[in-house]
This record gives sequence, C-alpha cells and structure tokens, in this order.
Amino acid sequence: MNRFNPESLVRQNIRKLTPYQAKEIPCRIKLDANESPFPLKLSDFISEIDVHLNRYPDPEAIKLRKALARRIKIPYTKIMIGNGSDELIYYLILTFGGPVLYPSPTFAMYGIIAQSVGVKRIESKLDVNFDIKEEVIDLIKTEKPRLIFISSPNNPTGNSFSTEKILKIIDTASKNSAIVVIDEAYQPFCSERGFLPFLKDFDNLVILRTLSKIGLAGLRVGYLIGNESLLFEINKVRLPYNVDALTQYIATVALNKFYSQIRKFITEIVKERNKMQKELSKIKGLQVFPSEANFILFKIKNSHNVYKKLLKEGILVRDISSTIKDALRVTIGTKEENREFLKVLNNILGEYS
Repeated sequence: MNRFNPESLVRQNIRKLTPYQAKEIPCRIKLDANESPFPLKLSDFISEIDVHLNRYPDPEAIKLRKALARRIKIPYTKIMIGNGSDELIYYLILTFGGPVLYPSPTFAMYGIIAQSVGVKRIESKLDVNFDIKEEVIDLIKTEKPRLIFISSPNNPTGNSFSTEKILKIIDTASKNSAIVVIDEAYQPFCSERGFLPFLKDFDNLVILRTLSKIGLAGLRVGYLIGNESLLFEINKVRLPYNVDALTQYIATVALNKFYSQIRKFITEIVKERNKMQKELSKIKGLQVFPSEANFILFKIKNSHNVYKKLLKEGILVRDISSTIKDALRVTIGTKEENREFLKVLNNILGEYS
C-alpha cells in the first residue's frame, strides 16, 4: 500500500518557503523579541471581564476601533483591526496581489506572506548605512509593484527613513498606481511623528500599527489605517470574527483606562535605550547602530559565539548574522536586565581580549 505523501500536493511556492522562526528558548532574561519588558496582568486594569462567551465577537470591532481612533485622533471608519499585523499584511497582499516591493533587510513577513500567496517579490538592498537607495524609485517605475512595504523605524536595523525620501516614494507610487504601506510598529519609541498627518494628502497611503510592542503582545492586535474606499476592498477578504471577544474587550479597556501607564512604560524604554546605546558604544570591538525603536542592532566579531555564550548565561538576544553579517539585536529590557546584559557581554568580550 502506497503511503500518502502530502508534499506531492503542496504548491511549488510553498515547498520553497522557509517559515518564520518564533521559537521559545528557555532563559532568565529575554531580550530577543522586541516585547515590552514590563509585566502586564489583567488585574492591573480589569476587575471583571464583561464578555458573554456564548456569543460571537463583534465582527467589526467597533468599540476597539473607536478607542484607537480617540488615541490617534482620526475617524474610526479609517481603521481595520487584525489578529496581529501579520494578518493585515496577508490581507493586503491577498487583496491587491503583486509584485510586492520592500527594502532588505526588513521585517521577514512581507516576503514570507508574498511567497505564500504566490506573488512576485522585489527586494531592494539598503545601503551601508541601512538607508533606502534611489533605485526604489526606478523599481516602482519599471517593475510596477502593486504594494510597497516600508518599515520605519525598520526592523532589524532600528533606524527611521527620512520623511522626504518616503514622501517621494509615496508620490511616485501614486503616479504608478501602487499602494505604499508604512509599517509603524515601532513608532511609539520614535522621535518622529509618523505618517498619519499625510493620510489626507495621499489616497494610496496605508499605515500599519500594533499594540504588541507597547506591552500587549499577548493580545495580538494590529491595526490598519487608511481611506475608507481602500479598507472596503480589504474587508472583502477579512475573515469573519477575526479578533476574538476577549481580545477586543481587554484591548479596549487598556486603551481607555490604562494608557497613561503604558505611556510611562514607553518613556522608560526610550530612556533605557538611550543609556544602552551610550554604554554599548563604549565597548571596544562593537559597531553600534543608532535606533529609534525598542531594540539596538550591533555588529561584533564571532557574533554567533557571543550569542551562544550569552544564552549559556541565561540571556537571550536575537542572532541576526544570517541576515546581517556579524550582527546581534538586543531588545531593551528593564534597568536591571540591561545592566546584567552589559555586565555579561563585557565579561564575554574580556575572554577574547
């Protein structure tokens, strides 16, 4: 009897796909996933969860959209909620197709989802300073992408791209019938205002944000901001009840009643990032890159060995060396976690000197 082989039925583009790696690795200090380091429990801001579990959640997530709209001061009709930003990236590509253009290195899910959907991917390598090259403008004109993804601040490099450069891309895209998606997952930690003010000027501009980086990663709430006609088209492929009732309720209460505390957490993270940047820059042999996010990228010789030695000491960072040679990325933790990371890193590097 022949054994069933599911691989024979898998689409060719999926066979070649490498899945996104999100492994849970035991450690005492977790500085690898760009999460908030501050523990946040339901009891911190909710005394009772008023949700009827026998009913389906609100398919339009009206209360949550209105809570977000009050925070960013735009009509709630310009917001769509997703089960994390990943789902919304998937919906964008599923709705508009490809080619999909994005700088590289950047958030891996743009390419992974594009490949899984079966559309052409166009990568434009960042320059030596991790800035967008002028070739992006040429690629828009010649390759005619339908979607352009730009993460600013960018992950994993941490830098923001200039407003002038991105506006030129949006304008060129508009003249070539392309949509530009500015992924502002790390905007809360950035000194720049972001691109919300430009929504009124460009119908082809979409902004992607999330609650994950500011302390609510466990809820998986991403949201898309754009004009109503564009969201109307994306809504055609959105799965019904894509955000569950508990998530909607908890996120809404957090935004309405606990956001001032979340803002304090963000301020503390930025303060610690700036301190960490200075301390890392003092270490001989490290090339530290400026960051506007909640993490810092740095290059170091023997980066993979340094990663393993940190992990042996119970400190987990992200090994980016397969994407950027000799690079590690460290998430900003609490004051105590950052101090311990710096101490252990200095001890490890002392062994090489």
